[in-house]
Amino acid sequence: MKLETKRLILRDYRMSDLDALVKNINNLKVSRYLLLVPYPYKKKDGREWIKIQEKHKKEKIKKEYNFVIELKSEKKLIGCIGINKIDYFQGIATIGYWLGENYWGQGIMSETLAEVLKFSFKKLKLRRIEAEVLSVNKPSYNLLKKFGFKKEGYKIKSNRSKATGKIHDAYIQSLLREEYKK
Repeated sequence: MKLETKRLILRDYRMSDLDALVKNINNLKVSRYLLLVPYPYKKKDGREWIKIQEKHKKEKIKKEYNFVIELKSEKKLIGCIGINKIDYFQGIATIGYWLGENYWGQGIMSETLAEVLKFSFKKLKLRRIEAEVLSVNKPSYNLLKKFGFKKEGYKIKSNRSKATGKIHDAYIQSLLREEYKK
């Protein structure tokens, strides 16, 4: 699976992404707000993740899509975005993402999110995308808000970061297909 924007290629993982994956995500500033990513992040962690993604690639009915974010100019992994927990009957899924610190503040995640939302609503025909964002992660909360995600709730002490072990509150945000079209 491959999606393309002006500056980016969003594609499936390959084992050749291992070094760039570890380099970008083995940074506490990146992993501290991610629930499933340990710190330090080692090559064996990356290898296991990529093997899992290679298995998902072969599934006929996909329950998730995890895309490598690749800058066309650099031709290497700089982050990831995933549509997970896809329920085709209900028409819902969750979204999550991260970006290497060297690429923050360049509009890359906005460009990525726009393309993945288009894919989710138009190609997958989903009607609702949900996100759970730690309350301390203001940039992520604001990014989703910029795309029309609405805050639906607040979960107190609901998530523990695997990288830091800290427990955080989280916002529940969602975007409906009809709101996306506006």
